[in-house]
Amino acid sequence: MPDSSSSPSSTCTSPMAPGSAPAGPIDPRYSRIDLGDITQHNIKLLKKVNAVVFPVVYHAKFYTDVLEAGELAKLAFYNDIVVGAVCCRIDIEPATGLRKLYIMTLGCLAPYRRLGIGTAMLKHVMDYVERDGQFDGVFLHVQINNESAIQFYRKFGFDIVGTKEQYYSRIEPADAHVLEKRLTSQATTGGTPHPPPLVNGNNPKDDPDSHKTNNGHEREH
Repeated sequence: MPDSSSSPSSTCTSPMAPGSAPAGPIDPRYSRIDLGDITQHNIKLLKKVNAVVFPVVYHAKFYTDVLEAGELAKLAFYNDIVVGAVCCRIDIEPATGLRKLYIMTLGCLAPYRRLGIGTAMLKHVMDYVERDGQFDGVFLHVQINNESAIQFYRKFGFDIVGTKEQYYSRIEPADAHVLEKRLTSQATTGGTPHPPPLVNGNNPKDDPDSHKTNNGHEREH
């Protein structure tokens, strides 16, 4: 479980310093949004982004898993500056065998929000799911008071399907909504069976190094 904190194979620059703003006003007409791989050479940038955007600390296992996630983990670049990231994993529900994609984190630095960066990251995730064709749903956790994040995901077809009490440690409110977009995979329509999972599907509450999505989901959209 991450602890609370108040303290952010492409060529890239460093992310913006915490709380800083671009040198001048951002003009979306002259902007470029790219997503790049996370590697051993740039994972420190992901750590800096997470430290700025999210009110929790992600442990070493999170970053080890991210390096093995491939297309499920990306840095977001705005005009070649690292400004955000999205990290996901594949979960298998033990009771049902349903194969779902879990969005662990998706966030963007404050000066670059509402420029379409969060939308680009979520679109990448949903495109991956569509190409794979074997997922039964996509889900995440959002702090219950995070209305902007809830509205953002609802625009993409996510619904609140449950609430986890005391989901977060040392931050208030501690409860989290579970948002999910349910899908119909090929496996449930007579297609190819599910392939083996890339990552073990553990319940985050059972894993001391679990990688919880948090109220950083409001951080861009």
